[in-house]
Amino acid sequence: MKPNQIIEALLFASREPIDSKRISKIIRKVSKREDAGDDLISIKPKEVDEVIEKLNKSYGKKKSPYLIQERSTGWQLYTRIEYASYVRELFPEHKPSRLSAPALETLAIIAYRQPITKAAIEAVRGVNVDGVLQSLIERGLAGIAGRSDLPGKPFLYETSRNFLEHFGIKDVDELPNSAELRSVELPKPSSEIETDEQLSLAEVNQESQQETEETEETEETEETEETEETEETEE
Repeated sequence: MKPNQIIEALLFASREPIDSKRISKIIRKVSKREDAGDDLISIKPKEVDEVIEKLNKSYGKKKSPYLIQERSTGWQLYTRIEYASYVRELFPEHKPSRLSAPALETLAIIAYRQPITKAAIEAVRGVNVDGVLQSLIERGLAGIAGRSDLPGKPFLYETSRNFLEHFGIKDVDELPNSAELRSVELPKPSSEIETDEQLSLAEVNQESQQETEETEETEETEETEETEETEETEE
């Protein structure tokens, strides 16, 4: 057997994406047990990537209905989009679930500005997002990333691995206009504005205190110098 045949078989049989490291490990393990050729016993992840690239080129030349795509967790074998309507007829009970416009808007905000608080999402959308956010979490498209350092320690939300799989991307950097949209200034929730103002006021107070201390030190130094000069004059 050749590496491309084994890799193709593994991708066909796997229900989940499988990465190059695991593919190479499986091939080495089985090939060593069955005393296969050296090219299989010593295969490395990089070689798996090269084989997959050749397989995709071969599919393209043959106008095959298949293609291999890389996802966040590895490689997976797919049927091309032009065959979707035919394949869908095999599973009439599995209707693709569609996200509502509010859900898509909320998910987009999380995706481009994660990790982000619920208050920050609501500041952008201008409406309460409790229900929509809960729906995205239940669908496995978003989740809790931790807590913010803001007062009250609100939850931070981020997209999930399932989000990447759902939209067919490896990471959020592949989102359209990713760098540009992340740099756009968005409305801030009142709680964060108040916190920023408090921090600014604290900085001003700290600077003012430092200036006062420096002034007092300068005055003390000048008084000391004047006293010393007076004493020298009297002598």
